[in-house]
Amino acid sequence: MTTTRRILLDRIEAAPRLIDPVFLASPQYACEPLSDELGVRLVLKVETLNPIRSFKGRGAELFLTRDADDGQLVCASAGNFGQAMAYGCRSRALPLTVFAAASANPLKVERMRAMGADVRLSGDDFDAAKAAARAHAAARGGRFVEDGREVAISEGAGTIGLELVAAEPELDAVFLPLGNGALLAGVATVLRARLPSARVVAVAARGAPAMLRSLEAGRPLAGGPVDTIADGIAVRVPVPEAVADLAGLVDELRLVDDDDLVRAMRLLHRHAGVVVEPAGAAGVAALLGGADAWLGARVATVLCGANVTPEQARGWLGVG
Repeated sequence: MTTTRRILLDRIEAAPRLIDPVFLASPQYACEPLSDELGVRLVLKVETLNPIRSFKGRGAELFLTRDADDGQLVCASAGNFGQAMAYGCRSRALPLTVFAAASANPLKVERMRAMGADVRLSGDDFDAAKAAARAHAAARGGRFVEDGREVAISEGAGTIGLELVAAEPELDAVFLPLGNGALLAGVATVLRARLPSARVVAVAARGAPAMLRSLEAGRPLAGGPVDTIADGIAVRVPVPEAVADLAGLVDELRLVDDDDLVRAMRLLHRHAGVVVEPAGAAGVAALLGGADAWLGARVATVLCGANVTPEQARGWLGVG
C-alpha cells in the first residue's frame, strides 16, 4: 500500500528562499573531545545561534511566508515555537496570541511578550494550553496554528537536513529529539531521499513517552501526565497528522531519563562550549545510554534549543 506523503522533498528544497536567512546555514562540525568521550565521531548541528535560540524559526518563517493570511493567529507553545511565531509576526505586523502552560519557562514567556505576542498562561501542561488556544481561536475567529500539523512548519525544519547532508554525506545515523514531530519529519524526509543508508533515531523523554508509543503503535496514543525537565519535547497528546507523517521514516526509538539529559547538557557545555536546554541535548543523552552500539560510527545530532533561565543554568550546569 502506497502512503501519500504530506511533506515533500521538492518543497523543502525550495524553502530556503522563503526563510529569513538569520535562521539558515547554522554551524555544524565534528566535536572531537565529545566524540572521544562517547566513542563515536559526533557531528553537532547547532541551531541555537539565532534571535530565538532555537530551530523553530525555520518552520515558522516558512509557514508565515507561504501559508498564513493576514488575520489573527493563535498558537500554543512551550516557548520556542511561540518565540518563532512572535519574531515572524512582528516583522509582518501580524497579530499573534500564544497560549502556554502556567508552568512555562519564564525566559521563554518573557521573550514572546518582548516580541509583541499576547501571551496567555493556561493549564497545567503544554497540551492543556493547546486546548485553550484551540478554543480561543474557534471563539474569536482566529486561525489556530498547530506545530506538527502544519506542513510548512515541518518542511521548514527539513532545511536542517539539507544543510546536514550537504556537508556530511557519509553519516551512519542521525539522532533527533521527538516532540510534536516537525523536526523529525522534516529532517527524516531529506535523509530518506538524500542519504537513505543513515539510520534515523528518534529520542523522547522517558517522562513524556506518548509520541514514541504512538509511533510504535502506528496510531496516536495519548499519555498520562508528563514528568520531565525537557519541556520542548513534553508531549502528552500526539498530533495525529504528525504520527502519520513519521510512518516509515524512523529506524529506532529511544527513551532517555532526565539524569542523562542533564549529563548530556554538561558534556556539551564542557566539550563544545555551548549551553542547550534539555530537549536540545536529547541526541547526546541517547548516545550516553547506548554508544556501544555505535562505536566508531559517524553520527549527528541537532542541538535544537538553548533557552535556559539563569536559575536552570546554575542548577543544571553550575554556571550563571
